[in-house]
Amino acid sequence: DIYHRMYEALGPQHWWPAETPFETCVGAILTQNTAWQNVRRAIASLKHAGVLSPPGIYNLPHNILAELIRPAGYYNIKASRLKNFLEILMNDYGGDLDTLFAQGMEQSRNVLLSVKGIGPETADSMLLYAGGMPSFVVDAYTMRILMRHDIVDDNIDYHSLRELFMHNLHNDVVLFNEYHALLVHIGKLFCRKRDPACDECPLSGLQ
Repeated sequence: DIYHRMYEALGPQHWWPAETPFETCVGAILTQNTAWQNVRRAIASLKHAGVLSPPGIYNLPHNILAELIRPAGYYNIKASRLKNFLEILMNDYGGDLDTLFAQGMEQSRNVLLSVKGIGPETADSMLLYAGGMPSFVVDAYTMRILMRHDIVDDNIDYHSLRELFMHNLHNDVVLFNEYHALLVHIGKLFCRKRDPACDECPLSGLQ
C-alpha cells in the first residue's frame, strides 16, 4: 500500500543518477552527511580532472583528492574513505567492481562493511544501485516515515528495519530501487523532521 501510494503520486524516480557503477559507489561515499547537489559538484570536479576511475582516484595524492571533492563537505574524511575503498578494490579485485560483486551479495556486503568509513547504508547503496543486487537500503527518511505511521518502534535498528523490507517484499532489484528512492522523496517533500506536511502527503490516512 505504501509503495503504490508513493508511486502513483510521484512516479518513477530514476535513481541513482550516475553514468557508471563506479561513479555510483563514489557518490554513495560522498553523499554521507550532505545534500546531493553538493555531491554532484564534487563528482563533476573529479570528471573535469579526468580521475573518476579506480586507478585515477587510487593514484591521486590525498590532498589533491580532498581538494577536488571539497564541495561534498568533510572532504578530508571522505578522501580517506574513498582511498580506503580503493585500496581494497585495486589490491584485492584489480580495480574491477564486477569481480567484487561476482562474489554474491552477502560476501560483497561483508567486504564493503570491512572498509573503514563504509557503513550499512553506504554498502547497501553500492550493492543495490551499482551492483544490481536486491539489498534494501535504509536511511533516516525510511525510519522516520515508518515510525510516524506506527509501523516500527523508535528503537528499531538498521539491520531489523532492512530485514522487515526484505522479508516482506519480493527480492526485486527494480522494486527495491524504486521503493527506497520514493521514500527519500516523501521524506524530503512531506515527512520532514520539522514542520511535516502530513495533510499533503500521499501516505496521509494510511492504515
